[in-house]
Amino acid sequence: MSPPETVWRARRVVDMVVRRDGLRERADTEILADAEFDWDAALENFRAGTGRAVLLDQDRARRIAKLHQVQVRELVAAADRVLDGERAYFGYRTVNIGSPIDWNHDPITGYRWPGIAGSRIDHRVAASDPKWIWELNRLQHLPLLAQAWMYTGDSRYCETAFEHLDSWLDQNPIGRGISWRSAFEVGLRAISVAIAVQGLRNAPGLTTPRYRRIIRMLDAAARYCWRARSRFSSANNHVIGELAGLLTVRMLCSELAAPAALYGRAVETLIAEAGRLILPDGAGAEQSIAYQIFTEELLAAVVVLLRLGGRPVPSELTDALDRAAGYLVSLVGSNDPDPRYGDDDDSFALRLGAEHKRTVREHLGIIAAVTGNVTASRYGQSTLTAAWYADALQTATDELGTGVGRDEPRPSRYASHGGLVVLCGGRRRVSLDVGPLGHGEIAAHGHADALGVTLSVDGRELITDPGTASFYGSPAVRNVHRGTRSHPTVCVDNTDQSTIGGPFYWRHRSRTRVHAVDLERGIVDAEHDGYRRLDDPVVHRRWLIAPPDTATVVVVDLIDGRAAHDIAVSWPLHPDLHSTPTSEGQRITRDRLPVLELCYAATSPIVAEQTRADGDSHLGWWSDRLEARVPAWLAGARCRSCTPVAILSVLRVSDLGALAEPRITHDASTLTASWSERGGRRELTIDASRPGAVFGTPLPSFVGSVSKS
Repeated sequence: MSPPETVWRARRVVDMVVRRDGLRERADTEILADAEFDWDAALENFRAGTGRAVLLDQDRARRIAKLHQVQVRELVAAADRVLDGERAYFGYRTVNIGSPIDWNHDPITGYRWPGIAGSRIDHRVAASDPKWIWELNRLQHLPLLAQAWMYTGDSRYCETAFEHLDSWLDQNPIGRGISWRSAFEVGLRAISVAIAVQGLRNAPGLTTPRYRRIIRMLDAAARYCWRARSRFSSANNHVIGELAGLLTVRMLCSELAAPAALYGRAVETLIAEAGRLILPDGAGAEQSIAYQIFTEELLAAVVVLLRLGGRPVPSELTDALDRAAGYLVSLVGSNDPDPRYGDDDDSFALRLGAEHKRTVREHLGIIAAVTGNVTASRYGQSTLTAAWYADALQTATDELGTGVGRDEPRPSRYASHGGLVVLCGGRRRVSLDVGPLGHGEIAAHGHADALGVTLSVDGRELITDPGTASFYGSPAVRNVHRGTRSHPTVCVDNTDQSTIGGPFYWRHRSRTRVHAVDLERGIVDAEHDGYRRLDDPVVHRRWLIAPPDTATVVVVDLIDGRAAHDIAVSWPLHPDLHSTPTSEGQRITRDRLPVLELCYAATSPIVAEQTRADGDSHLGWWSDRLEARVPAWLAGARCRSCTPVAILSVLRVSDLGALAEPRITHDASTLTASWSERGGRRELTIDASRPGAVFGTPLPSFVGSVSKS
């Protein structure tokens, strides 16, 4: 840590000891902005929506129920499961938490979190996964219950919501328990509670004493979100969640003095953090698609509430959402699957629908509703969240989804700040990761996947990212799924490109250098320095050759060192694929139909290999949800030889069985690769002394002018 961060963290410890962190009870005269104001008047103003943003409104609910009948039925069904006590978080089994709810008990492990000061709980060493108990205590089911009551008029939903709030407040006094361990968790819960109670503002159960009790908790939450906000190396999506929580309380609970006083500084800080986390090219700085979506939806919620509250909306926030939407559209186009890289924990900023996981298209629909972004609208998908936002802001949604599924050509793209190259051609999307490991000094949510290549065809994944699999549930699985060997890149000596320092910390980070990107010819030339730390320093340089008008993708890897090394090239496959060894690689099928062929050659003897569902190494698994994974083939090849070693991987997605006799040679700075394809001989020559200098039979002529942006 830097000296300023060390001082800040020391001050935070002192603040917690002397109760200067916002987590203390305050007198009503300290809480209310108007000393003459009483709680009866405050509740009446809250019901009337006076001086505050109003999102969940009965008239809006009636309009939404008519226009989105299927999604409303799904939400009511989800609310019924809540009434029955059912909870299903991440990949864990569904459990029944019963009634009354013990908000500190984890039924998955049987562990009960202690009722001591949250600052004294070390969630990292507990005998239970804190993610499960935090998810329960985010209270994100309350907006579902509020909506179910608004849609149906059934009192069971509002009565249950108030019962849950009462019992939660009884069991979780301000500052005590695992639910108060993190300002980030406090911020997300504040959003859910404030929005839900607004939806229930006309319910008979919202009495003055109950309202007072809820608002006092939200006041403490807002103060804590500011005083304990994430800073320095911790300032990732967490600080966005903390600020969004504070600002939500400010916009919905205008009678509170502290959130009003903090409003200006909170908005300024949010603007600065949005600029850091959403890069100039629209990519997410955390190198995680899931966390980028989560961050943007926190920003979107703030933008909506500012507009509904009649407050100026900083252009920096809407600009961040719009440029991010452009970036995401360039990744999914009209028919491509969601890109997958970095951590993913299924987080929602605000649950207004029954969906269990946010997709890129659903997210684009939300951004379109908030900013009116036309491109996001064309490729977005309807959700109840988007419906609420669009109705509240009177955003036109006529274009929503009109571009999805259409056979539209789209250009390739290089997002130079985020470090992702997307090469498009016909039915195929190829990506290459040339970005940093992650955001900030700890790169918490990044994976060691530098120079990783993914491939999808006809809107379905072939070569993919293995997913996150675990945070706290299984440390060994956590490390493998964010490590290099399980990703579509090269692993040297079974060592990660970057050094893991903890579950959300990288001690040493590899750095990528881009030599050239030629979008027109479909060529990328890049290297990383992650293996320079080995006793014999090694540089991994990769050329991706994917011309837009060919069915073949060629990858050439040069492992440059002086000693012998074990070198593995990995191609993780989607779980609906099957891999069968061939004489020179693997043939990949889906439902017994061939979809991909892989073949390899190297300047030293190389052996094709494949792994599936290995319990010891944890290789050969695919994860789409946290704490869940399914078997999936990890195809590839391995050699052990003195370096430098050059490796050729040829990937073909049509006319399978047409590849044969791959060869590669390395002479000084020249690499020559060749193979037979559909009865003809193909050859590529790479001049490693010249950035991007690749030419040969599958390519347009190399003219020596290579774009780097």
